[in-house]
Amino acid sequence: MSNRNKMVSTVENQYTMRKMRKEDIDEVYQIECQSFSAPWTKESLYYELEQNLFAKYIVVEHEKQVIGYCGLWVIMDDAQITNIAVHPNFRGKRIGEALLRFAMQLSREMKAQRLSLEVRVSNHIAQSLYKKVGFEPGGIRKNYYTDNQEDALVMWVNLI
Repeated sequence: MSNRNKMVSTVENQYTMRKMRKEDIDEVYQIECQSFSAPWTKESLYYELEQNLFAKYIVVEHEKQVIGYCGLWVIMDDAQITNIAVHPNFRGKRIGEALLRFAMQLSREMKAQRLSLEVRVSNHIAQSLYKKVGFEPGGIRKNYYTDNQEDALVMWVNLI
């Protein structure tokens, strides 16, 4: 993480982006539960933040409330978005796009050459966002999602 921006930036002068802290986990978990049918557990989020040396997490705040987050793993020259979500009351305000672009920049700063993610084949809204910032379809993971065995579309973007 670059000292230059210290993981803080502003989205449309209303929202602050920063490194996720332990105190954020309850709010992040609420967003996770509101966003996904098979949410990560609080324990998984604590592990990611405190134990996983490859994990980097950022949050977006509005009036001291966490309203979005993005997690990624950077392993050598590959980065992967593990999860990204925005609170339902704040969707449609380009916050997800700002998080995604910030994750791409952070990945570049950490010398990653590629960034990937998985998205449900039925989630056309997310796929449109990913395509907008340069991701391209790269394959299918059959029966990827445990809640309903839906396939995942793997998407990639070259960062160099």
